[in-house]
Amino acid sequence: MASLSMAPVNIFKHGADEEKAETARLSSFVGAIAIGDLVKSTLGPKGMDKILLGGGKGGTVTVTNDGATILKAIGVDNPAAKVLVDMSKVQDDEVGDGTTSVTVLAAELLREAELLIAKKIHPQTIIAGWRKATQAAREALRDAAVDHSNDKARFQEDLLNIARTTLSSKLLTHHKAHFAQLAVNAVDRLKGSGNLEAIHMIKKLGGSLTDSYLDEGFLLDKKIGVNQPKRLENAKILIANTGMDTDKIKIFGSRVRVDSMAKVAEIEMAEKEKMKEKVDRILHHGINCFINRQLIYNYPEQLFAQAGVMAIEHADFSGVERLALVTGGEITSTFDHPELVKLGQCKLIEEVMIGEDTLIHFSGVAMGEACTIVLRGATQQILDEAERSLHDALCVLAQTVKEPRTIYGGGCSEMLMAKVVSDLANRTAGKEAVAMESFAKALRTLPTTIADNAGYDSADLIAQLRAAHQENKTTFGLNMKEGTVGDMVELGVTESFQVKRQVLLSAAEAAEMILRVDNIIKAAPRKRVPDHHPC
Repeated sequence: MASLSMAPVNIFKHGADEEKAETARLSSFVGAIAIGDLVKSTLGPKGMDKILLGGGKGGTVTVTNDGATILKAIGVDNPAAKVLVDMSKVQDDEVGDGTTSVTVLAAELLREAELLIAKKIHPQTIIAGWRKATQAAREALRDAAVDHSNDKARFQEDLLNIARTTLSSKLLTHHKAHFAQLAVNAVDRLKGSGNLEAIHMIKKLGGSLTDSYLDEGFLLDKKIGVNQPKRLENAKILIANTGMDTDKIKIFGSRVRVDSMAKVAEIEMAEKEKMKEKVDRILHHGINCFINRQLIYNYPEQLFAQAGVMAIEHADFSGVERLALVTGGEITSTFDHPELVKLGQCKLIEEVMIGEDTLIHFSGVAMGEACTIVLRGATQQILDEAERSLHDALCVLAQTVKEPRTIYGGGCSEMLMAKVVSDLANRTAGKEAVAMESFAKALRTLPTTIADNAGYDSADLIAQLRAAHQENKTTFGLNMKEGTVGDMVELGVTESFQVKRQVLLSAAEAAEMILRVDNIIKAAPRKRVPDHHPC
């Protein structure tokens, strides 16, 4: 019988790397916990900001405390850390807020799992306990949710409270009453559609944040052509994405040889004729306003001016898309069949001044929900962060209009879920109970972090909050203004049920996925081969 060699067999390509068992698990835990610790200090109404420096030539500066923005900006190499970064992006896309909470909760779950594995508890046992804990916490959250959608006044108050709570952890916290009302008014105009594309945000330097306002209509940051009407009533708008110089000779490296200057003049005249023919085809649509995604150039602009048509060139793609949406028109590229083209409608187009800039204002558009939020601020960084903060609030409000259930914030819902999970752990026999207790401990970390970030004594506050919940004061949470425990109903600290549920489920799923890993295999890097046949 042939003897087996005891030497280790490498089945991977040269350069491939493998981490096994404990090493792989530890590597995953360390990466995920590091990501959680990175964004932990931004959590809550007294959270701190981060400065992100871009690596490009200009070195862009971003000041933010938005978890998703921070995690998007950093390049991570650890696979488990990448899972948490992707999870925060999904949270941002799905509900718009809770990106920091979901990352911190997942990292804390893994921190607890690390301690349990050190006690020789198998990962599958931990996962089984976590699954039961997640189900119990989800049911507790559902039972605690309140629905005021039948009472319009109370639901409106809920929306304002949710907007204020969302903005309280952002840059806009000092002006949250102003911006909460602004966000609620914008979402109310959507009439329940939840289509945030109809809300356009424009950032203009100058003034202060409180000078920001909601404009009922649509603002386009472009200029009207020379010698064209600056004000139009009952506008018929043709929105196009077409090159007005497509008929010019632009073949790379082409040459046209002529024997006299008259021939050059003939070529120029032929080009002008082609442009004129295109303008005539556009004017046959019976329009008085033409908006193009691309440049219009001087000669066509002159022809539009002679016809008394307002022409706006180089409207960016998102502007053209949104304009088509709000005016009820369609973006057109060819103009041979005017009867098939859907024109946009608008009662009034005029120029308005914001700060020192002139913008074009469309009012009385076909889509009545359309509105523009004009943000003012001292620096570009403030404006960018204000836009991110307001976008989060708008996303949460749009979700709440669709799913009207609300719950109380300030760490109240986390303590409520932790209590239910702890009670379940006390009734459960076996090692799964230890995993459930670790889940409850991770949930309690969120209010602990909120208190720590505010500089309060978190141990004392969480002990008080835990005692209050044991006495069935289920609406009690942290009052971050006074540094005490208070009733969230009186304080009006309300959050969207949808956001909290998503935080719980996403964090539990991501932590479970990372915990299952027992092997990390890295592919061999691709070798750079010198190119001996350059083109």
